[in-house]
Amino acid sequence: MPVLTGAEPFAHEGSDDIGVLLCHGFTGTPQSMRPWAEHLAAEGFSVRCPLLPGHGTRWQDMNRTRWQHWYDRVDTGFGLLSARCRSTFVFGQSMGGALALRLAQRHGPEVAGLVLVNPSVTTLKRGARLLPLLAKVVPSIPGVANDIAKPGVRELAYDRTPLRAAASLQQLWGVVRADLGRVRQPLLLLRSAVDHVVEPVSSRIVLDGVASEDKTEVVLADSFHVATLDNDAPTIFAASVEFARRVHEARVGEAA
Repeated sequence: MPVLTGAEPFAHEGSDDIGVLLCHGFTGTPQSMRPWAEHLAAEGFSVRCPLLPGHGTRWQDMNRTRWQHWYDRVDTGFGLLSARCRSTFVFGQSMGGALALRLAQRHGPEVAGLVLVNPSVTTLKRGARLLPLLAKVVPSIPGVANDIAKPGVRELAYDRTPLRAAASLQQLWGVVRADLGRVRQPLLLLRSAVDHVVEPVSSRIVLDGVASEDKTEVVLADSFHVATLDNDAPTIFAASVEFARRVHEARVGEAA
């Protein structure tokens, strides 16, 4: 299937000092991360935002993928950046936050730091425990895209939630939660005060579970779930740049 216009991956070859891998969310595309990616590129960073398998075409394609396929794609992107950059960071939104955490768990100090926006690692929604069974008989349900407070802004994402893929996402959550204690990297977590997709408990689990000594939570007062396209996007962009530069300078100082 051809990739939807606007869903294409993003790549920018900038400085060899700081690289940033961006991970988009479940049923979404790099379109939701592109303004952030372009901001980071304008700051001189090397940036990659891959399109995850099954995304950016039609929702049926996602049901033929599993979380390992999504992880492998971001792992490849991380390897390309880390091969050329002194400090490589991973930034993720929603499911992309879970993938970012998994990269940190697997790669350890090779991941310089994490910036997570409304990360998802669980759900309290009724019926979630039945999802593995439901996925065997129901292909999809209505989607969760476009939870954005800013008028006139649209997220390029599927209007259906593919249930086999969603069941695999639940498996990813379990793997990530089990290994949160392996995350020791500096962490900046930005959470929307009002999020109609991911409950606040996900951020609390992450903040309580990681072993990072350097961790900061920022509450976004004027955005919903897709905060990178919402009113607080400038706050996210500026804070992430400051975070990456601060952590990179500290790493360089320690190595000197």
